[in-house]
Amino acid sequence: MENNEEYLKELQKLIRRVEIRSKRMASELFSGEYHSSFKGKGIEFSNVREYQYGDDVRAIDWNTSARKHELYVKLFTEERERTLLLVVDGSASMQFGSRERSKKALALELSAVLAFSAIQNNDKVGLLVFTDRVETFIAPRKGRQHVLVILEELFRFKPLSRKTDINAALIFIRYALRRQSIIFLLTDLVDNDYEKGMKQLNTRHDFVLVHLSDPLDKALPLSGLLDLEEPETGLRLTLDGGSRRKIERYRSEQSRVYEELRQRLRRMRIDSVFLDTDRSFIGELNSFFRYRERKV
Repeated sequence: MENNEEYLKELQKLIRRVEIRSKRMASELFSGEYHSSFKGKGIEFSNVREYQYGDDVRAIDWNTSARKHELYVKLFTEERERTLLLVVDGSASMQFGSRERSKKALALELSAVLAFSAIQNNDKVGLLVFTDRVETFIAPRKGRQHVLVILEELFRFKPLSRKTDINAALIFIRYALRRQSIIFLLTDLVDNDYEKGMKQLNTRHDFVLVHLSDPLDKALPLSGLLDLEEPETGLRLTLDGGSRRKIERYRSEQSRVYEELRQRLRRMRIDSVFLDTDRSFIGELNSFFRYRERKV
């Protein structure tokens, strides 16, 4: 009982530290960019005013104009409220990290910043965590307390499966989200056959793929024998890390795989962000938001 209470206290401290850092980043760096990158669902009628030279004649409110015997135009405001759904890969490969943090830790940090950016814009935030099945779903709601519930779930999450099935999550989302939403999928893409599901969601929602990787996913160090294990299957492989030729072949092959992925996503018109565990995501996320502002 005492150990459990200590664990809860430490968890609360950890969540509080993440909250403070993420709220500051959301306020200082991303809140305005998030707002302008993801427009509201449409426009709604707000008020009327007298016609002024240069106003669009299509905005004239003829009923009001007839009643007041003067020309009046309709005013509209953006229907701002949106829904942000964070879709986080919880499979075993996400626990890998060769430097200071794992892919899972990077996903948590980014989720926190995006969630606080959303609630500062009065948007709803929800969470879906998946492996080869949907393991957790927290329906979108507003407010700081709800974001803390989401962060606690991400900290506490212990997967029932080690494997990945992205399509299982995408199918669930198609039925769970009836209204147009912003969807951030955070994953290392250790899977196949997800393209169709992504394209289907992308036609209805603002869909963004955030690809998370570790330096060792792209290049191996020149060393002795390397004992490698595939985290989702347990398959083991011993590689001669002292061979420059083999190390270079691995780097070249991974570079080809990543470039093919980028090209495939461009052809699918999927907005994507590529992040590494050994680097800050601030620059990449800012660049993405600037791109989105130009796009919308």
